[in-house]
Amino acid sequence: MKIVEISDASATLAEYTSDLSEEPVIITSNGQPIAALVTLENVDLETISLSTNPKFIELIQRSRQNRRTQGGISSQEMRRRLGIKNSEE
Repeated sequence: MKIVEISDASATLAEYTSDLSEEPVIITSNGQPIAALVTLENVDLETISLSTNPKFIELIQRSRQNRRTQGGISSQEMRRRLGIKNSEE
């Protein structure tokens, strides 16, 4: 892991990202981590956007809590609600 103090950062972004396959680059401010440059594999922009969106994360957490406290909906019930015929019918 490479650590770069933001006040000492003099390389271009391209230079910092050129070695990411070997190790991540952690950017610090007064010794505290504030950002990380890491390689991304098997992700798309939509996934990154949603996974860093506080409103989406809150929605997922609320949904998971509801599932734990209230239970879920069976696939058969969901098909009924959506008007999708069962493959067995």
